[in-house]
Amino acid sequence: MTDLSFLLQSMAWPLVLLLAWYLGERLHDAANLPRVTSYSAVGLVASLVNLPGLTEEVPGLPFLANVALSLVLFELGSRIHLQWFRHNPWVLLLGLTESLVTLAAVYWATGFFGLTTDMRLIIAALSVSASPAGIVRVGNELRSAGQVTERVLHLCAINCLVAALSLNLVVGYWHLSTSGDLVRAAFGSVHVLATSVAVGGLLGVVVPALLRSQRIEERDATQVFALAVVLLTAMAYGLKLSPLLASLTFGIVARQRRVHLTNAQRGFGTAGDLMTLFLFVYIAALLEWRDIHHGIWLGLALIVVRTASKVLCNVAAARLSGSTERKGLLTGLALTPMSAYAILLLEQSRLYGFEPAREVLMTLAFLLLLQELFGPLVTQRALQAARETHVTRE
Repeated sequence: MTDLSFLLQSMAWPLVLLLAWYLGERLHDAANLPRVTSYSAVGLVASLVNLPGLTEEVPGLPFLANVALSLVLFELGSRIHLQWFRHNPWVLLLGLTESLVTLAAVYWATGFFGLTTDMRLIIAALSVSASPAGIVRVGNELRSAGQVTERVLHLCAINCLVAALSLNLVVGYWHLSTSGDLVRAAFGSVHVLATSVAVGGLLGVVVPALLRSQRIEERDATQVFALAVVLLTAMAYGLKLSPLLASLTFGIVARQRRVHLTNAQRGFGTAGDLMTLFLFVYIAALLEWRDIHHGIWLGLALIVVRTASKVLCNVAAARLSGSTERKGLLTGLALTPMSAYAILLLEQSRLYGFEPAREVLMTLAFLLLLQELFGPLVTQRALQAARETHVTRE
């Protein structure tokens, strides 16, 4: 390796992140675009030009990406009111029903494209998810608060849980069908799910107890939460668990222990902004441009089917769950993003030996490309239409 090529590889990530930050700020001010959309666009262009040191596999980057998304999932979990489900069980029922309807609708739609049963099941499981990174970061950027915002956050959490559960069951089914090893199949699904939830729940009890015993200030508490998420992600990697599921559980349990992020702490400050910047550039750079032309019609069909199932379910259950049809429509549209969570779920399963993961990523490249670029924009517009944002353009 020449000195010049080594220099280019060393400078690739800092330069791309700096460019993504600059464009994100400029386009946000000039065109009111979500910052994460600009980050994704820069990552996609960097992947297109095959920038040295960026698009190849670099040790440690998948771990950093999982830490970044785990921070967002913890924040999402810390904003979940389990008591709300008890007072209004229709919201919980809506989330579960919408997830299952999306799963069934996407599985049915993929039957028209000649895919194998395994591929259809994987795509259907991933399509259930809504991207917490896109939704939470756009909501924070707009300082959004209100009925639609709360429903979107709670439904996003339910979607993520059902998607993780569904994908792990599909992974277990794949291990069983390919090897006939029932023990390995159970280990690959039930064990991962149960242990991830247990570890996240345990940390959700221990960390709040630590904070109360030491009377730690809010600013220091944010650092403790961030370090705990890093620890949880490292544990999940070492034990081959799901850091995403564990972090979401950690946030939910911590919230029930009366400890959660305040408005000033949401997003984990500057460090959280930097991790989000890296996450969206990294996720976009994972998409191979040579795969984009595959599955164009499949991607368009899935966008229509997935969006329609979420919107129709939310509109149909709006009155029953104490909302209006208009708010149901906006809630369903705000759940459009899915790419970051879906891609990391796939990457995680690939690292743990799930061979079809790479093929699925190739098949869904066009869908994920559109979701990366336009999903956060749809969420932004939906929240603005709901008039729940508290940011005015100067």
